Amino acid sequence: MSAPAGRQVTAPAHRQETRAPFLDAAQALCPRYLRDLEQLVSIDSGSYSADGVNQVADWIERRLAGLGLDVQRVRFPAAPDGQRTGDALVARARGALSEAEGGRRILLAAHMDTVFEDGTAEARPFRVEGSVAYGPGVSDDKGGLLAGLTALEILRESGADAYDELVFLATPDEEIGSPASRALIENTAAGMHYGLGLECARENGDLVIARKGVADFRLTVTGRAAHAGIEPERGANAALAAAHLTVALQALNGHWEDVTVNVGVVRAGTRANIVCPQAELRIEVRAATTADIERVTRAIREAADHPGVPGVAVEVEQLDLCPPMEDTTASRRMLDHARRAAAAVGIELGAAATGGVGDANLIAGAGIPVLDGLGPVGGADHTPQEWLDITSVPQRVALLAGLIASLGDTGTA
Repeated sequence: MSAPAGRQVTAPAHRQETRAPFLDAAQALCPRYLRDLEQLVSIDSGSYSADGVNQVADWIERRLAGLGLDVQRVRFPAAPDGQRTGDALVARARGALSEAEGGRRILLAAHMDTVFEDGTAEARPFRVEGSVAYGPGVSDDKGGLLAGLTALEILRESGADAYDELVFLATPDEEIGSPASRALIENTAAGMHYGLGLECARENGDLVIARKGVADFRLTVTGRAAHAGIEPERGANAALAAAHLTVALQALNGHWEDVTVNVGVVRAGTRANIVCPQAELRIEVRAATTADIERVTRAIREAADHPGVPGVAVEVEQLDLCPPMEDTTASRRMLDHARRAAAAVGIELGAAATGGVGDANLIAGAGIPVLDGLGPVGGADHTPQEWLDITSVPQRVALLAGLIASLGDTGTA
């Protein structure tokens, strides 16, 4: 494919015409994309299969290095329980347009792990039926990984280097909440201007403009033991308090739009003839904004201060927080760029919010505007029916390349 025509304006000569669709190049690369997808799907790379994830990392690292990126491989120490994850990759490409000239730094993020156990790739191998590909991780997220690599190749071959820096981040543990790679994701995102998540597009082709955040809590309810038959009045029943709290916390649903509160675990007592001295609740909160997570947190603490049973005390611990990827003015501006790039390849592009979380949440939590769902169209993630629409690959790769080119230069209309 020939390089895009230069602008007829007073901008520096190295800036590219960002409306170029890159579609011919994406169509030409599609057969190889499918061959590469089969190779990656044929590797078992569950989150707890460090060796399998590292096989994928080896493959991705070779491709990135072949594209001329400077690749850093990051190894993580084993968790306290001895569990290992695979390595992460951080690859960088320096563009021709400095930040002072209007160039922007763009982070592309994808993950190499799947939810499937070792042996799944052999039991349910990659296959194509008509225009649909199937296999473990075919859309979540191996199809997205390859879409990012292919878009980078198209940009390089077309000479579209009007950006300050592109960073490609491939992580090994997204499907288990990124416990090893979280700090790396946040540190890599710091200083970026834009984040692009390479998860698959929604089944109807929508991008993802927002993802809910998730906060996990543990409530420890401490009562007082007593003989249930002889002197129950001397006890303080933690199980009863836990029941009151469960009802009160579940009743928070519906108080705020796009907020869910779920008491998912309740544990209490050891014997039926003892007034229950201790109970535990595990709670998950999902909300579209940080402000709503803070509101629910205050409501949980308020409920814990009034457990409804005399003599009972409640301790509240926030165990984890994955920040929301919020629908912001900045992400809407990114969506405008994406829609122009989509129109250039014949796609009418929508945007959706979802309750699921991913590494894009962590990028957004670092203060970076993010769009997600920039991989090909797919669905049925985490199931044996997981699929990828082959016909969507050229347009989605071309869209991604066009979006990167557009975002990379603040002089772009």
